[in-house]
Amino acid sequence: MYKLVAIDLDGTMLNQYGEVTPNTKKAIQAAIEKNIEIVIASGRPIDSIKTIAKEIGSNHYFIAGNGALIYDIQKEEIVYDKFLPKQKVLEIIKICEENSISYNVYTEETILANSLKYNVLYYQKENLKKEKSKQTKISIIENIYEYVKSKKEEKFLKMTICDDNKTVFQSIIRKLRKIEGIEVLDVSHMSKKTIKQGTEEITVEYYYTEITMQNVDKWEAIEHLINQLNIKKEEVIAIGDNVNDKKMIEQAGLGVVMAGSTPEVSDIADYITTSNNEDGVAKVLEKFC
Repeated sequence: MYKLVAIDLDGTMLNQYGEVTPNTKKAIQAAIEKNIEIVIASGRPIDSIKTIAKEIGSNHYFIAGNGALIYDIQKEEIVYDKFLPKQKVLEIIKICEENSISYNVYTEETILANSLKYNVLYYQKENLKKEKSKQTKISIIENIYEYVKSKKEEKFLKMTICDDNKTVFQSIIRKLRKIEGIEVLDVSHMSKKTIKQGTEEITVEYYYTEITMQNVDKWEAIEHLINQLNIKKEEVIAIGDNVNDKKMIEQAGLGVVMAGSTPEVSDIADYITTSNNEDGVAKVLEKFC
């Protein structure tokens, strides 16, 4: 009997338009009614996840920033965290600025960006379909380095680095790997997002990586949570689609990937469900819960 299901958002629970389908909501609610913990495990910041958790009826915990924190929904507080130190954030920003490469800084509540490009453009288009209280907060900052430097209380979940040129992207990755005490996610394929613009569908493609504090991982956060809840790892289902889901797919009692996921995670999965556009999460919950 499975007691907890950890589910990634982008490319997993959410379809290509950033939506949770009615079928997926129905399957999640049925699992919750059986006292199964549904825990979102995403790279997004707190407020972006909070609205989706409310939408699906998950009201206990979620994991943000790829495992940088666990948020207690009922108490409205962080109960576990591994933030990026400000000095590391500044060091990374400096390298990105010197090499004219796009980057974003994820704080507890917002995404800092100097323009609407790549993943931030996708979030912005997603926001247009939501009421203000449910939107992912994006702060356009002209000089992010000076902004971060001036903040005393700000907490940093992670950073994302994006570029549509593979050579430029790989060059910056090599430089970032020389920084001690950080984790640079090994992503070598292009991310693909679909944006609706009126009757048109626009595809946004780019290479990206995510940077967190060393030893930050979705599974590390899940393990902390299940120890608190007295749940065994064999009683956990983890569902994802990308390299940042690898460890939780590997370690959970049942590791599930979506059809069309990166081979690095597909090769280690216990089960492959249909894609995020074919209610793959719903099918897993119906089959195993």
